[in-house]
This record gives sequence, C-alpha cells and structure tokens, in this order.
Amino acid sequence: MSGRIDETSYSSRATGRGSGTRGQLTSILSKSYLFLVLVVIVIAGYFMSPHFLTIRNASNVIDYSSIIALLAVGQFYVILTGGIDLSVGAIVAFSTVVVALLLRSGMEAFPASLITLLACGCVGFGNGLLVVWVGITPFIATLAMMSVMQGLSYIIQSSSLIGIDNNVFVNGLSGTVGGVPMPVLIFVVITIVAAFCSRYTMFGRRLYAIGGNPEAARLSGLPVSRDLLVTYGLSGLLAGLAGLLAAAQLMQGSSLIGRGYELDAIAAVVVGGASLMGGKGDPLSAVIGVFVLGIIVNIMNLAGISSEPQLVIKGAVIIAAVFLSSAGGVARITAAVSRVPGIARTGQKSDRVGAV
Repeated sequence: MSGRIDETSYSSRATGRGSGTRGQLTSILSKSYLFLVLVVIVIAGYFMSPHFLTIRNASNVIDYSSIIALLAVGQFYVILTGGIDLSVGAIVAFSTVVVALLLRSGMEAFPASLITLLACGCVGFGNGLLVVWVGITPFIATLAMMSVMQGLSYIIQSSSLIGIDNNVFVNGLSGTVGGVPMPVLIFVVITIVAAFCSRYTMFGRRLYAIGGNPEAARLSGLPVSRDLLVTYGLSGLLAGLAGLLAAAQLMQGSSLIGRGYELDAIAAVVVGGASLMGGKGDPLSAVIGVFVLGIIVNIMNLAGISSEPQLVIKGAVIIAAVFLSSAGGVARITAAVSRVPGIARTGQKSDRVGAV
C-alpha cells in the first residue's frame, strides 16, 4: 500500500515538475514559436545583407506579402473545413485580365472592380457547388477549376498583355492613406475581420466544428453545405481582391500573374500552424506565415542564392514549421530533453527516495 502511495506521490511530483518550468516553456513555445521564428529571420536578414532593413526592400516585401496574405486568409477558411483550394492563383490571373479588359472598354474603376469581384466570388462559389452538390473532392474540384480559369484568362487576354492606364484604379489600390500603403491597409483590415469572425462568431465556430468532424456537425444540425459554399465563395472573392491589387501594382492584366500563388498561400497557412485535416489554426498565424516565407525568399534573393537552392531551403523551413506546429514537435522536443541522462538519473534518484 505504502509503495503505491509513494509511487503515486512521485508521479505527482513528476507531473508538478512537468507543469512547472518545463511545462510553461512548452506552452510558450507552442503558442509563440511562429513569432519567435519571424524575429530570428529578421535578425538573420539584418546580418546577411545591409539592404535588408531599407525602406525600399521592406516595401517590396510588403507589396508581395499583402497579396499572398489575402489568399492565405481565404485559404485558411477552406483548410479549416478540411478542404483545399488550388484555384486561387488562377483566379488572381482571371481577376487581372477581367478588370483590365473592363477598364480598357471605358468602364469606371469602381463598377469594373465590383464586377470583377463578383465574378471571382462566383468562381469560388462554383468550387463549393462541385464539392458540396456534385460530391467531388476539394483537391480534384479546385484543380479542375484552376485549369478552367487559366484557360479563360488566356482567352480573354488574347495572347497579349492588357495595359491599365486608369489613374483612379491604379492610385486607389496602390496609393497610400495617411502614409500607409493601400494594400497593407486592405490586408490588415481583412485579417482583423477574419480573426474576429473565426473566434467570436457562430460562423467561425461552425467551421471549426466542420473541420473537426463534418459528420458530427451534420448530425448536430449545423448548415454544413451552406457554410462550405460560403467558405469557397469567400476564398474566390479574396483571390479576386488580390488580383485587383496585383493589377494595380503591375498596371496590366495577364494570364501569367498568380502562377504558384496557390502553393505559397497553402504553405503559409500550414506554416502558421493550421492542419490540412481541418479544425485547427487561425487567420493571424496564417498571415504571419506569409511574412515568414516572404522574408526568407527576400533574404535569399538579396544574398544572391539561385532559385534551386531557394526551393530546398524553403521546403526545409516548411517541414520544420509543420513539425513544430502540427506534428507535436514542441512536445517531442520537451520529451527528448526529459530523457537526457542527467535528468533521467535525477528522476530515478527521486523515485528511490520516495520508495524508501
């Protein structure tokens, strides 16, 4: 009896130690590792290139990241439900050529932008219909839609770039408001709204439930089909908005714009800690993931690293981030530290003392 009591008391003491300094360290790392990684990368960039912290370079990073951030927010909601959207890069290209064509025809900037956004939202809604009503898996449905949108963009473009000379459109989406670039202002507002919706609204809570267990959510009476349609429509709408920003920055519409953006958005969401199985993550972490990847690519460009090694390094960073966030890497590292011989001997000594 006393042996069992002593063993129990030792287990309690061990648990106490686990919930002490080491437990607090595990909790801190699991919640803030992404921000710490971002800080480390910025410091590394400062030492690797004297041009890294210049205003011009920071502006380049923000301009690129603001577009991917919008895609990442929309992609996050889709991934949260356990799906994936491979069509967002093609929707960006579609958005640029449609708005460029409308502006060239003489349409004003606001109605041209609104029509473009509605068209892109309908494309996203079409993805939702393929997934919900037709029953095609999200990977195949959005992959097919990506091919369709790439073809439509090329047809609309008619094998030549469509220039944009509408100053209202260009200045409105690439200018500044109070010294803050418009793309930055837009993606910050979108991120805040998305974070609020995912945390404090019934819609956001339902999406977490759908991603966690879609069948249980359906049996509980949640409007799973409706929410999925809204989610894919939202992803298409944000991709259209990203396309408008890209068109304003480049002052042209092209079917080549947006190539690979879908992979960058997915990678950012995963680096931000979301699970491809659904039910986990938050929009703010996805946006931080965008900047982590964007800054890494920027540092490698400044350091003169060629594209092939960049792919290797970028892939390694994604693997490490997924290990720490989704694969229980922090817990595994903590458990490995606790098995260090010195720590193990201390635990065994405490066990013997308790047994006596």
